[in-house]
Amino acid sequence: MKYAGMPLGMWVLFAGSFQKHLSSVYGYDSETAKEITDKAKAKYKEIIDRLPEFEKADQFKMNIVNCAMLSAFLLNLPERPTVEKTTEYYRESMMTAPMKWFCRMSGKKKFGDKDLRGMKDTASLRAADRNPYSWNMEYLPYPDGSGYEARFTTCGICTLMKELGLYDLVPAMCRLDYTMSEAGGASEFVRKYTLASGGPYCDCGYKRKG
Repeated sequence: MKYAGMPLGMWVLFAGSFQKHLSSVYGYDSETAKEITDKAKAKYKEIIDRLPEFEKADQFKMNIVNCAMLSAFLLNLPERPTVEKTTEYYRESMMTAPMKWFCRMSGKKKFGDKDLRGMKDTASLRAADRNPYSWNMEYLPYPDGSGYEARFTTCGICTLMKELGLYDLVPAMCRLDYTMSEAGGASEFVRKYTLASGGPYCDCGYKRKG
């Protein structure tokens, strides 16, 4: 995957937040936080370079880029963090003002024709059959019309973080699904299983609010 483009853009948008919350969540002083960030930038580029290009129709490129960024910071921490602290760190780092705005705008389109068509197209693509860092999913509308479930049987984040020795910290990324759904304001997020916790699949359920 080329660093120029989305990966560079994501670094520009979020690196400052990731650096800031090294102090507010993990307790590192500003000098140490800057040193970690400088090392993380080099590691981030290294991870991006090793990833294949995603197909144009694949909607999950941003997910793996976010995973690469978080992983780059985690791999350069002086001490390995807990899942709980990493969950807080990832949430606080990602949920910037622009991200909250993006979630609200996405929420307005939730359950619209374009959203539902996109879910069906993604399910049909089965991108992980060709790219181990992507996802395969099923689209399962609720019979009562209250929403739908996206059921993932293959997860690119699990693949990458396992290779990087960070597999035990995958749940920290999974938890952001709840936060983003809440910020969107249109759906209640429900889940029973995740692959990272040993489940048969990851179920991402979106139930209409109101």
